[in-house]
Amino acid sequence: MNSTAVSTTTWAIDPMHSEIHFKVKHLVISTVTGSFKSFEGSATTEGDDWTTAKVNFSADISSIDTNMEQRDNHLKSAEFFDAENHPKLTFQSTTMRKVSGDTYQLDGILTIRGTSQPVSLDVAYGGSATDFYGNTKAGFELTGKISRKAFGLTWDGVTEAGSVVVADEIRLIANVQFVKVK
Repeated sequence: MNSTAVSTTTWAIDPMHSEIHFKVKHLVISTVTGSFKSFEGSATTEGDDWTTAKVNFSADISSIDTNMEQRDNHLKSAEFFDAENHPKLTFQSTTMRKVSGDTYQLDGILTIRGTSQPVSLDVAYGGSATDFYGNTKAGFELTGKISRKAFGLTWDGVTEAGSVVVADEIRLIANVQFVKVK
């Protein structure tokens, strides 16, 4: 009997060559950029076929960094992420489909502060290469938008002039390099 089963490939995020960022409008006139400094993730694929990818990701809320300690502490507080009770945000994919060429759409469930919502991310595949140590790497840029309020991040501030302090829409930008696990 001939078996044509495709082997499963496991990939791990290389944190030294990956970045997880978010951007939000402040006072509707400028953008604040933040990142998560501690995160991990993996993917499994059938062979090297990324349309079969199952992706899992988590970030430590305590690692949030907006380049301002006072703001970071506010974001970790119960008014925003509530890091003490919800120490991680997580993402688990449901599907990854090829849109065209090296463009994909990754759908999944994002959980922040105990609230889970479906999200869709645009994915640009940067290609794959072998590094100096013989490791196979694959690079991706992921972008998307979420409503912070949909995840229970409902703190609002309004200035005396009536300007909203923090916008609801959060832009997500991740540059991720996966390494094939041997």
